[in-house]
Amino acid sequence: MAKVALAYSGGLDSTVMLNLLKEKYGFTEVIPVLVDVGQGDEDIKTAKERAETAGVKPVFFDAKREFATEYIFRCIKSNGSYEGYPVGTSMSRILIASKVAEVALKEGAEAVAHGCTGKGNDQYRMEVAFRYYAPHLRIIAPVRELDLTRSVEEDMLRKMEIDPAKKVGKIGGDINMWSHSIGSGQMEDLSTQIDSDYLWAVSIEDASNNPTIISISYRNGVPISVNNETDPVKMIINLNEVGGKNGIGRIDILEDGIMGIKSREIYEAPAANIFLKTHGDLEHLALTKEQLRLKHEIDRIWSDMVYHGMWLHPLRKDLDAFIDSTQTHMNGTVTMKLYKGNVQITKRDCDDSLFAPEIRSIKKATFDQKEVTGAVNMYTLQYRLLRSKKR
Repeated sequence: MAKVALAYSGGLDSTVMLNLLKEKYGFTEVIPVLVDVGQGDEDIKTAKERAETAGVKPVFFDAKREFATEYIFRCIKSNGSYEGYPVGTSMSRILIASKVAEVALKEGAEAVAHGCTGKGNDQYRMEVAFRYYAPHLRIIAPVRELDLTRSVEEDMLRKMEIDPAKKVGKIGGDINMWSHSIGSGQMEDLSTQIDSDYLWAVSIEDASNNPTIISISYRNGVPISVNNETDPVKMIINLNEVGGKNGIGRIDILEDGIMGIKSREIYEAPAANIFLKTHGDLEHLALTKEQLRLKHEIDRIWSDMVYHGMWLHPLRKDLDAFIDSTQTHMNGTVTMKLYKGNVQITKRDCDDSLFAPEIRSIKKATFDQKEVTGAVNMYTLQYRLLRSKKR
């Protein structure tokens, strides 16, 4: 009576697994684990319907709040961006895999399974979490192990009497409340545009002709309100909608994957775009020059680790300790205008701002400027030396 717990989303790959794990691998019971990380009610509904057609009922987790507070808020504090991609899928895979492992252990399963391909990044992220939370369990990766292609999987889905056609867009992708990865690995040229697959961010041409004014308040580096909304999940979801209507959040980049292979990746992330810009702006008010320089490097390492599936690595937690220390003075409100793809900051209020116009202003007599002459002479001394040595 072998059981396997499956990371199930209702998409092509994971839906095919519902039958494949029984027919090809001999499991008598497949336990689909469906985790809501903000992919939307329609996606959740489709996943449940497809599972019902296959004769199973998913174990469901509403993990939106956990994803927002334990993952996304950490990403904001770390200005989490990898080569222009706000790390979203990278984080969600760890959370999803942890829930699959939890169910597998509870149900006495002998294996865990996922539908990741052998060409992408998610196989590394999922399996890192599986090894961490349930190291003794067997890992099944049918798409990789059987070298399956999309067309083959679509035929399998039809045999299950499930229509493989996507309800939204042409090529599909991975959705969570922080980022929408559109057709990862499917963009085979450098120019094709597929406007139909954007769920939130409209084109600049279709963006509202009237700007939207919003204010975001931060406490210890974490957003505590967007206008009057204080619920963590609603803040993010609402900002995706508002930012998207103003043409904010489309990302089209060349990305270096975990395997070192370049791919063209299309994302949309309106809320992430806005949060990361305003948080970074507030940091420049509250942190010293030296803190900012070091934190920029720490943030880069943090983002690189998360992208590469290293969320559970001790170093990531060590970096969090430094980052958390810098955020104690990150308290304030940033007001901005959203218009035609731009986020224009119009007002900044920071409780611990280091901005001191009473000292820096050239309009006022604040300190005796002659006192700086000696400092400038010492600063330029090395250049006199270099010149004398004809360097």
